[in-house]
Order: sequence, then structure tokens, then C-alpha cells
Amino acid sequence: MGYRLAVVGGSWGGLDALGRLLALLDPGGPLAVAAALHRAPNGPEGALVSYLRSRSRLPVAEAEDKDEIEPGHVYLAPADYHLLVEPGRFALSIDAPIHFSRPSIDVLFESAADAYAEAATAVVLTGANADGCSGLCQVKRRGGLTLVQDPETAVRREMPDAAIATGVVDEVLTVEEIALRINELASR
Repeated sequence: MGYRLAVVGGSWGGLDALGRLLALLDPGGPLAVAAALHRAPNGPEGALVSYLRSRSRLPVAEAEDKDEIEPGHVYLAPADYHLLVEPGRFALSIDAPIHFSRPSIDVLFESAADAYAEAATAVVLTGANADGCSGLCQVKRRGGLTLVQDPETAVRREMPDAAIATGVVDEVLTVEEIALRINELASR
């Protein structure tokens, strides 16, 4: 079984990093991407999706409850919802924030690990807290691949540093190298 789902998490500086990552992903591949970015619950509606659509050659949309996961598509966690991965589809939750955040990167990563096991890839981008560390460990335990943005290239290095400190990171790369690695995984 090849990689079928890449889950991406970021916080402070994450919008720009995710935009750069999506800009380099090849369209038409078998891998879907799901992303959780920390953001205000009452931000301008549609602005994040619109910005990322302008950067990506892949279709980009906010995930809705029970949406099927389609290969070659990018899904974003809606503001103020946790995004969970189930086999072949998404679920949304309004459970309590984790690390003061909803959407939580840990929730996305842990559910992806449970649903996709070794077919999951988790990516931690720039950010200022430790969200994503627990989920990264779960992805690794289930046989998935773990990638982290090089802290030297991050707007805020706390999140990549915390991820690296878990000891489960497979590769530390620049955002551009992460995109190339995802393209490589999608071509297998």
C-alpha cells in the first residue's frame, strides 16, 4: 500500500508555509492533503480557502462533515472545528480546544493515523506551541511517515523544535523539500 493521505499542521507563519507547499504539489496524484491551521474562529469567511486556491494547482476546499476524501484534493479544517479523518471520509467536531486551538493538529494527526496507518504522512510546519507532537507520535507508531519543517526556516521554530524533540521525526526539510517529498510519495 502506498501513501494515500498527507496531513499538515501549522500555526504562526503556517498560512504562508502551507501556501508555498501547495504551490509545488503536482496535480492529479493519488494523495489527498488535509490541513489544520490555527486561526481565529471568526476570521473572514472564505479568505483562507481563496488564498490557498490562488497558490495551489490542486482543488482546495474546507472539509465538511462526512465529505469523502478524494485523491488529489486539498481539504482544510474549518475555523472553530476539529477535523477528524475516518476511513475514506472526514468528520467535524466541536469538542473542547486542545492546546487552546480548534482545529487541533493533534486531533487531525491522531485520527489520520488510526484511519490510514502506514498510508499516512504527517507534516509539522512553523508554529509557536507543541500542537501536533502527540499526533506525530501516533502516526509514527502506526507506521506512517513523519516530516517536519526545518526550524531554521520557520517563522516560529517552537512547533518544529517540539516535534523534533519527540524523537519520532523521519525527516527535517525545508517547505520546498517537503513538497518534493510528498510528490515523490504520491508517485509510488
